[in-house]
Amino acid sequence: MKSISFIFGGEAKVKIMRLFTFNPNLSFSLADITHRVKERSNIVRRELNNLVKAGFIKKRNKNYTINPTYIYRPAIENFLVDAAPLSDKEIIKRLSRAGSMKLVLVSGVFLHDKDARVDILVVGDHIKQGVVETAISYIESQLGKEIRYAVFETPDFQYRLGIYDKLIRDILDYPHKKILNKLGL
Repeated sequence: MKSISFIFGGEAKVKIMRLFTFNPNLSFSLADITHRVKERSNIVRRELNNLVKAGFIKKRNKNYTINPTYIYRPAIENFLVDAAPLSDKEIIKRLSRAGSMKLVLVSGVFLHDKDARVDILVVGDHIKQGVVETAISYIESQLGKEIRYAVFETPDFQYRLGIYDKLIRDILDYPHKKILNKLGL
């Protein structure tokens, strides 16, 4: 993400742009934005002012929304999805702290599929839910979007796979990318 930050003028600006791009129907207060992007409020305020001046964001009262008529919005959205803020290794590193990972796959927002049931599937042993939630929170702050995710212990996942569980089939039968696969799927 560092090279993207240089192009757009800073990591905070990229996080803010992602937040608005991936949540086009929502409006946010300064406090909401600061919390979601995990940056200092003075930095967020400065970047918001720049994005308002550029026409990318609109300010109404004390809330901010994306400008739906901004001419470069589709191009920026595609660019921000393609220029992933986190590498596959970084995602695995963050999630591996939660237990012994056996399978991590990404889909949804990571592959331009807004209709996917989940964005990240995690399968492993001795998984600590709190650590997974912390990792997901970090990924969300980098991506600028809430992540839909599913976490399974290995035996539960294998059972669900064996009975053709609808959620598992919906994930595996549609576009996805396995970034860690110790299960041989």
